[in-house]
Amino acid sequence: MRKPPRPQPAAGFTLVEVLVALVIVAVALAAGLRAAQSLTTSAERARSMTLAQWCADNQLTGIRLARQFPPVGRSDFSCEQLGVTLGGQIAVQPTPNPNFRRADVTVLDADGHRLLSISTVIPR
Repeated sequence: MRKPPRPQPAAGFTLVEVLVALVIVAVALAAGLRAAQSLTTSAERARSMTLAQWCADNQLTGIRLARQFPPVGRSDFSCEQLGVTLGGQIAVQPTPNPNFRRADVTVLDADGHRLLSISTVIPR
């Protein structure tokens, strides 16, 4: 008489192994999502800083091109770059040498947060 064949163990993964694999995939995806979000935030910050730099440079170039010694005081300005409107303030102060003035340009975002400040000295 022949012996009945032994049942072979089922091939495949157990439920615990599948769950562990799903947890590992979920953690990896969460880390990738966080890295992508960080890159997006960094790119937006770089864009904002570039636009603010352009606005500040435009204001200082305007002062130089006027070819007039700027008066001491503060003035507000508005600047549009790539469809984004930024505001800011120019503060002109005297220096110890009366032939020079210090100009400080501060650029603000739409919420009024300071993005950038630049200072330069303007000759008479």
